[in-house]
Amino acid sequence: MSVLRPFEATDMFKFNNVNLDIWTETYNIGFYLHYLSRWPDLCCVQEAPSGRMMGYVIGKAEGQATEWHGHVTAITVAPEYRRLSLARKMMSLLELVSDETYRGFFVDLYVRCNNFIAIEMYEGMGYSVYRRVREYYGNLGVGKGGRDEEDAFGMWLVSKESFKQLTIALL
Repeated sequence: MSVLRPFEATDMFKFNNVNLDIWTETYNIGFYLHYLSRWPDLCCVQEAPSGRMMGYVIGKAEGQATEWHGHVTAITVAPEYRRLSLARKMMSLLELVSDETYRGFFVDLYVRCNNFIAIEMYEGMGYSVYRRVREYYGNLGVGKGGRDEEDAFGMWLVSKESFKQLTIALL
């Protein structure tokens, strides 16, 4: 039985099996530490009984005053642990914290346009595409003109509280 627990700084020494994947963005240590210090409640890992990391999610709260929303910066599951609903569990936790702690109006994320499996998963969780961002994912020196020119879809999910308020307003 795996455990869902808060992401700790020492987990960065254990996540190579998760990050060494074509779909996963890897950031510098300072980036992860910034998230862990600023939004620790929006960062968690799924860990196997052996201590092996199965996946993680890092997110943040964006906005100002009373207009907050949650943002999924990275979510990934190691290839050998996919198709076990781990990403759904981590997303559900991030959505819950965004909704209840930050009173976020929605949760958003970006996903590679050609990552059909992830898009289908997000849509199954209620997310909708709201825009396409040209050349969102870029690796300098790759592809035409020094860019890999890979687009992303911006997707979002309206929070339960916002949906309830919208429904009441429409009645």
